[in-house]
Amino acid sequence: MRNERAEQHHYTGTTGRLIGLTGGIATGKSTVGALLVEQGAVLVDADDIAHKVYEPGSTAYREIVGKFGDSILLPDGRINRQALGRLVFHDPGLRLALEEITHPEIGLRLFSEIREQQEKNLVVVADIPLLFERNYQTIFDGVLLAWCPEELQIERICSRDGLSATEALQRIRAQMPVDEKRALASWVIDTSQGLAQTRSQALLWWQAITNELGRSPRRS
Repeated sequence: MRNERAEQHHYTGTTGRLIGLTGGIATGKSTVGALLVEQGAVLVDADDIAHKVYEPGSTAYREIVGKFGDSILLPDGRINRQALGRLVFHDPGLRLALEEITHPEIGLRLFSEIREQQEKNLVVVADIPLLFERNYQTIFDGVLLAWCPEELQIERICSRDGLSATEALQRIRAQMPVDEKRALASWVIDTSQGLAQTRSQALLWWQAITNELGRSPRRS
């Protein structure tokens, strides 16, 4: 599970561990995050924070509607993220424009939450889909990657989202290839062999991290 090809990270001694969790679309990152929470991990989820950034009343919400118009809104005024996603995935320029609106606010909220959790916990896992794309890896003591082959990504996306294989591949291509992320990650969990195997790998990883600390992952 340890990725020997990746650069070794220097941990922060007895002060705790800050771990990045990432993956590609439909590689099982959320499943790995949920399994770690089952073991007692404290998870800061960038997707949860992103949802709040899209809520009516936020600065990003006003800028998104100003840029993309009312056609992306649901009847209750919330942003239809599926409709917005379809729009930007067909236009790299629009995708970049959306990222320039949302990513600064997401980043501010994300790292504020991370700092808050670090005050209470010795191990904090931050689930960030675009971790490598945003060059966040240097912030962490190590990066855990949820990985599966591209053909399985396509199968999962088609099944989960009702998209065609072409549409699924388009979404995959919008991110850094997962095999490139694999070369950069500190640890890799292969999610292609089913939930039981994924759970086993996640448990072994969590035990290794907490054993390094030699005590509870919570601050006393």
